[in-house]
Amino acid sequence: MFTFDKLEGKRIELLPLQTEHLSPLFQAARDPQIWELYPTAIRSEEDMQAFIAKAIEARERKEQFPFAVFDKQLGKVVGSTRFLRISEENNNLNIRSTWYAPEVWRTRVNTEAKYLMLRHAFETLAVNRVEIITTPDNLRSQRAIERLGAVREGIFRKKYNNRDYIIYSVIDSDWHNDLKNRLEGFLTDIN
Repeated sequence: MFTFDKLEGKRIELLPLQTEHLSPLFQAARDPQIWELYPTAIRSEEDMQAFIAKAIEARERKEQFPFAVFDKQLGKVVGSTRFLRISEENNNLNIRSTWYAPEVWRTRVNTEAKYLMLRHAFETLAVNRVEIITTPDNLRSQRAIERLGAVREGIFRKKYNNRDYIIYSVIDSDWHNDLKNRLEGFLTDIN
C-alpha cells in the first residue's frame, strides 16, 4: 500500500498540506507572475482556502497527496506541490500542481523537491513510472523538467481544464541507472 508523509531535504521540507498552511501559502502566492502560466489563479484568501480544501478532499479519497513547501533557509512556506493521479493498481503516479514564490525560482528548491518526491516514489513506493506534466506555454517549467532528466513524451490536447499539456515521464530504470545520481550531483553542486 502506498504511504505518504513529510519529506525532508537539506534546504526544504515537504509538509503534508493542512488548513493551517492557508496564511503562509497565501503570502507565498501573492505575486501575479506565479499565475501567468498556471492553469488556475489564486487571488484571494478564499481562493487559497478552496485550493487547500480541494487538495485535502482529494487526499482523503487517496487520489493525491499535496504538500506545502517549507524553505528552511528562508524560514517560511514558499509554494506547493503534490503527487496526484495515484494509481496503486498501475503502480504509477504524477507530480504536478507545483508552484513557488518567485524568490525561490532558480534556486535548489524545485530540484530538491523533485528529488525527494522521485526518491520516495521509486525507492519507498517502488513505482514503475512517474509523470510530470506542464503546459506548452510554460517554457520555464519545461526547462526545469528537462533539466531533471525526464523524457518528453508528447502533448495531450485538451487534457485537463480544456488546456493542452506536455507529458514527461521518469521510469524506474531511468531513476536507478542515471537520474538519481544526476539530481544528487545537481544538489551537491548548488551552493
